[in-house]
Amino acid sequence: MKKILVTGAGGQLGNCIQKLAASRNLDYHFHFVTSAQLDITDAAAVQELFAEIKPDFCINAAAFTAVDLAEKESEKAFAVNATGAENLAKACAEVKCMLLHVSTDYVFDGETEISYSEDNFTNPASVYGQSKLQGEELALEHHPETVIIRTSWLYSEFNKNFVKTMLALFASREEIGVVGDQYGQPTNANDLAEALMQIIESGVKGYGVFHFSNYPETTWYDFAAKIAEYTRADTKINKITTPEYPTPASRPRRSTLSLDKIEEVYGIESRHWENSLEECLDILAAEK
Repeated sequence: MKKILVTGAGGQLGNCIQKLAASRNLDYHFHFVTSAQLDITDAAAVQELFAEIKPDFCINAAAFTAVDLAEKESEKAFAVNATGAENLAKACAEVKCMLLHVSTDYVFDGETEISYSEDNFTNPASVYGQSKLQGEELALEHHPETVIIRTSWLYSEFNKNFVKTMLALFASREEIGVVGDQYGQPTNANDLAEALMQIIESGVKGYGVFHFSNYPETTWYDFAAKIAEYTRADTKINKITTPEYPTPASRPRRSTLSLDKIEEVYGIESRHWENSLEECLDILAAEK
């Protein structure tokens, strides 16, 4: 039975992969390690674990994802997102293991009116984006048998995310403001987990950079409005501009990802973000 090592198992994506593994009779042996159990910035610890497990696949779901905090803690962001990816790539190469490394739409500056394809020019506007782009480059440099999956606006029933933040605000405030001039694609982390497993199960050796998200594009304001609609929240949502909600890190104005390549190579079709959102909200409602 082939083995899959999942790093960052305590995060959103890691939890979704654990849920997927538990709910389906998958013909793989999973090894889940949290960031506390494996510090991917520790090269020796990474090599030791890989030598012990000898995985066939590694899904790197470990990341420093606090976009604004990364501006202050750039050294830590680069250690996890860049050096960590490099350490995993080297260990994967040593044991001949395929690496699936999760990246972000923030590798783009967002100054475009069209969807980004995988080979479009990258120009991250934040430390977070810069650290993730360097992680992509180091992973591919040290292990060509790597699949980079850029995704965007990730949420789920697990951990902290935009959807859960909005639900908390709806429960505590009569009125809120949400940015309405940034465009992207909300992505249910459960759908990303499914896509990663489809890549593994396909047997296709299509390495390099791919994009995966739900579709089509929307704004944070419209995303929030749809959450309110589904949950029948009566909080007033005001559309505001990016300058009206200043943040330490710059966000892409439009970071819409083209999904053509992953469908062509792996046959993976995405879902409408509204359908995936509704499923997530149903789960959260059932947990109350």
